[in-house]
Order: sequence, then structure tokens, then C-alpha cells
Amino acid sequence: MSSSLINRNVVVDGRRTSIRLEADMWDALTEICQREGCRIHELATMVNSTRRESTLTAAIRVFIMNYYRAAATEQGHARSGHGKALRPGRADRSAIQRRLERLATGRGGEDRAAQPVSRPYTTQDNAA
Repeated sequence: MSSSLINRNVVVDGRRTSIRLEADMWDALTEICQREGCRIHELATMVNSTRRESTLTAAIRVFIMNYYRAAATEQGHARSGHGKALRPGRADRSAIQRRLERLATGRGGEDRAAQPVSRPYTTQDNAA
């Protein structure tokens, strides 16, 4: 069985290092860099300088989660159909299960519906 982790090289504080992340994490990291107008190397250096986690990879995963968590709003969750769509005690378990399955497969949001869940990567990162 092959690993689901993808290894890429980044430069942190002027030193080359490698990071192993899942394809969806690389997608999220690339999207964050595009939104913030920075390169992956700059973001990794910033995360490294402020990390509390034991490894840079763990710190980057936490950063990605916190970035999207800060961007999530109740209005956005309601639009996406997340959370308690029905009144407590009257939840339709099969509807909830279908919604969670759509999210898990990357088909849960309007913006991602037409996009692939992930794309192939190489170990060389010329774009970052």
C-alpha cells in the first residue's frame, strides 16, 4: 500500500527541509498562500518561528486548521448545510449521514462541486 502523504521541499529560514502532508493539506496550504499573497516558503518560515508543536509538519497542519476555523462563520455553515439543519430531537440521521459523506468526499460545498478533490503533486515545487 502506498503512502497517502506527499513529500515536498520547502526553504525555512534559508534552510531546505521536507514536509510530508496529505494532498488535501497541500491544496489548502497552496490556497492560503494564494489568498494571502505569499509563498509556501514564507508561510512555513512564519509557522516555524511561532510553532508550539513538536514538528514543523504538525505546526503547519494546526495552522491550516486554525486559518479555516477563523474564516468559518455561522452564516457560512448554514449556507453549506453544516450543523443542526433540523431542530434538536428531530434530526434525520440519513440526511445528516449523506451530508457528512458529501463533505468527506469533497462534494459538500458549491465552490468545490466542479473542482477535483485533489491534484497530483511532484516532490519538486517550482511554483512555490
